[in-house]
Amino acid sequence: MTAKSAPSRTARRRPRAAAGTPGPHYKWIVLSNTTLGVLMATINGSIMLIALPDIFRGIGIDPLEPGNTSLLLWLIMGYLVVTAVLVVSFGRMGDIYGRVRMYNAGFAVFSVFSVLLSVTWMHGTAAALWLILMRVAQGVGGAMLMANSNAIITDAFPADQRGLALGLNQVAGIAGSFMGLVLGGLLAPVEWRLVFLVSVPFGVFGTFWAYRKLRDTGIRRPARLDWWGNLTFAVGLISVLVGITYGIQPYRGHTMGWTNPVVLAALIGGVAVLVVFGIVETRVAEPMFRMSLFRIRAFTAGNLASLLSGMGRGGLMFILIIWLQGIWLPRHGYSFEQTPLWAGIYMLPLTLGFLVAGPVSGWLSDRFGARPFATGGMLVAAGSFVLLALLPVDFHYGTFAAILLLNGIGMGLFASPNRAGIMNSLPADQRGVGGGMSTTFQNSAMVLSIGVFFSLMILGLASSLPHALSSGLTAQGVSAADADRLAALPPVSVLFASLLGYNPLQTLLGPAALAHLPAGHAAYLTGRGFFPALISGPFATGLTTAFAFAIVACLVAAVASWLRGGKYVHTDRPVVVGGTAPAPEAPEPLPAPAGTGRPGPVVMACAPRPAGPGDGRPRPAPDAAPGAYTLVVTAPGYRPAVYTMTADGDRPDAAAPTNGHITGLVHGPGPDSPLPGAALRAVGPQGTVLAYALTGDDGRFRLPGLPPGLLPAHADDAPRGVQDRPDAPALRLELDGTGS
Repeated sequence: MTAKSAPSRTARRRPRAAAGTPGPHYKWIVLSNTTLGVLMATINGSIMLIALPDIFRGIGIDPLEPGNTSLLLWLIMGYLVVTAVLVVSFGRMGDIYGRVRMYNAGFAVFSVFSVLLSVTWMHGTAAALWLILMRVAQGVGGAMLMANSNAIITDAFPADQRGLALGLNQVAGIAGSFMGLVLGGLLAPVEWRLVFLVSVPFGVFGTFWAYRKLRDTGIRRPARLDWWGNLTFAVGLISVLVGITYGIQPYRGHTMGWTNPVVLAALIGGVAVLVVFGIVETRVAEPMFRMSLFRIRAFTAGNLASLLSGMGRGGLMFILIIWLQGIWLPRHGYSFEQTPLWAGIYMLPLTLGFLVAGPVSGWLSDRFGARPFATGGMLVAAGSFVLLALLPVDFHYGTFAAILLLNGIGMGLFASPNRAGIMNSLPADQRGVGGGMSTTFQNSAMVLSIGVFFSLMILGLASSLPHALSSGLTAQGVSAADADRLAALPPVSVLFASLLGYNPLQTLLGPAALAHLPAGHAAYLTGRGFFPALISGPFATGLTTAFAFAIVACLVAAVASWLRGGKYVHTDRPVVVGGTAPAPEAPEPLPAPAGTGRPGPVVMACAPRPAGPGDGRPRPAPDAAPGAYTLVVTAPGYRPAVYTMTADGDRPDAAAPTNGHITGLVHGPGPDSPLPGAALRAVGPQGTVLAYALTGDDGRFRLPGLPPGLLPAHADDAPRGVQDRPDAPALRLELDGTGS
């Protein structure tokens, strides 16, 4: 049916337009597509860790040479740095231009640069630089995906199902970090280019699927981009993260680079620029980083807990890889070349814990709120770190697997409710930037955690490794000069050798030194027993220090999570229409529709609606009360259009009543002139705004939140009043029918 008679060409076009309207199963399409996107982005964040040895062999570089250490670090960290920096900007752009549009672009960008990563024709340093640049560009696509996926899910799901939906999405993302380890170990030995090409078919499918099926159902808020905010934020955060990256590298005679003037300048200068960024964001009209969101208790506490949790969890992956590849697996019969794949396999209990606990805790948080599960999850995680610290370096795998499973359960208990609590606390038109801010904290925590964990491990190794290495080598017949040379190497070289699955002594001693040793001694030094046994003691010291930091971070995260308060869901508050003063951000006054008996002009605005009494749950839409409901359509440069919906069923031409929402098209005087950005507001008999929506680029809209039982709209004969604008063109509303 149409609200106003339209040309037959428009009527013929209606079925095709209606096909793109979100239906009752749309939310599950959203969840499956966004989960695919986040899974793809996070798998690619970790797949490099296991594949690095084969990649470096493929391009002909020895990553353990002093000049190549930065290439190794940037291949690992470049993707993480760019996603941490850009997610807020892309989230804000999603709020302005459309979250689905930015998300679709992310799928396409990610797929293109996955192909370009695999087609390098160069060798040596040039090939490594190409991979780093393409990896950074791939991170741009990953940032688009991660910045908008949570907001798209929040738009599509009702508040009482968001915990489960965001939980499934969040757990898939975290599990993807560990799945990448296994995939890297399987694919890289076959052909290192497959590590990048594996994403391409999924990216192409996801791009096409998202373009065809996803629709912007959230509120878009037109605004200008905050260029100064974007610039200062990017410069400040990049400086800090680059300083951390170079801080764990040796500098002159020091084991690390924290005294390097360049590192100090990057850290101090980056922090100073971030302070300037905070000042800028309080002065501009449309800030990128909404400082006002930190007034929301659940948002602030949730992000603080997420940052601390990420710092406790982020470096864990690297520590476990080094522990397994450098010590445990070689001592249990695995060659150094086999250790990358088996390290990923032996860490699967951690992923299993995420997969089990995440969806369950998300579902329960929909009923009881995020606080008990997120807080409990951090306490469980802290307990698992205590058990890991007590575990001997040469452990029994059953015990190790059980502790990893416990850690995964704790992190899964925390991740899903915490993300749902953050997203539920955001106003509808701020979900993109708010979700981006949350992802920035999470991704920045990963880089910070790597810097902290590596620094603590290096400090632990530096205190005892040189003596152990020197005495152990000379006992096997190595010359004092060669033994002292290896003992003087920075501990980070030993860590990187273990991380890459290299045979450290064979690589570090070199063939010349090994040729002067008896065959038996050379075989023992380069075998699976000497090096793991040699570094077990120093490594245990570093492990204890690193796990102590993780325990403290998780306990503080538990406190922050508890301080979030009870269950909180930010929804729209009805505002009485026709009052003496307009509410904030109110549109211009509009005339009352004919026959309503209400005086004009009418002023409408949308603001947050409080949760239901007592339990904090949103109120369900009541059945339609008798009387006239008003649908007001406005667009800049057009006369407002007012339509009446009734709930009495006395109209002879009454169609089937709505069941909670209506969909349709807004266009200008001609049928082929759809109007993007037109605003629709549904006003109840008592003058309260019940629902609000903006049309998309194709002029289409979906107006949810209506009471069941309304009969579709009839246009009033003439919207009249002081704002009638007789010279402006008229708006036309065309309904598809009723929603379900």
